[in-house]
Amino acid sequence: DLLGLMNTRRSIRRYKDKDVPDELLEKIMEAGRWAPSGDNGQPWRFIVVRDPETKEALSKIATEGSGRRFTAEYFTGRLDERFEGLKDEKKKAKAYKKLRSGVVSSFLKDAPVIIVVCAYLDVWDVPYDVAMATQNMQLMAHALGLGTCVVVGPVCDIIDDMETTKLLKVPHGYKVALPLAVGYPDESPGPRPRRPLEDILYYEEFGKRRGQ
Repeated sequence: DLLGLMNTRRSIRRYKDKDVPDELLEKIMEAGRWAPSGDNGQPWRFIVVRDPETKEALSKIATEGSGRRFTAEYFTGRLDERFEGLKDEKKKAKAYKKLRSGVVSSFLKDAPVIIVVCAYLDVWDVPYDVAMATQNMQLMAHALGLGTCVVVGPVCDIIDDMETTKLLKVPHGYKVALPLAVGYPDESPGPRPRRPLEDILYYEEFGKRRGQ
């Protein structure tokens, strides 16, 4: 039930202290390998990270990157847009403080394993290809009883990008696209709301409803 998998997949930030077997990781990456890509460029490359020191370093970069990103959103008013529905000022201030600290990405060090998705840059459609491969891997992980979460903190800007590239010894001509945390979930987040299909569906041109 593919649609059921899509409906129940969640971004997991808390994991059990339980190792993920190599055979399950290989199934996850095999799913990524079979993603479509422009001109069959297959730009994805995967680095499996289990070493605690490397995970700690990635987590530090992610935390600093997320902190800068959300601080920028705070000063440009983007956070106000995000939280316009939250009327409790104390809760809003607490959320702002948490986001600006970057701690929302610090869980990366606690994931049992991180699959770092890299991309070979000399192909046509790198961002789209990598996104499709990552989605394949997240759905396969969910089907296997595992949780995942994409963390963009280590590649938020050029500073983080360079640090992550150096840490993982990624060669010239390749780019770190994203780290994907993987592990057995230790939380059960509820579904986040989605817009109804009728609100986002048009026919023949943008904004045109069926029968218009």
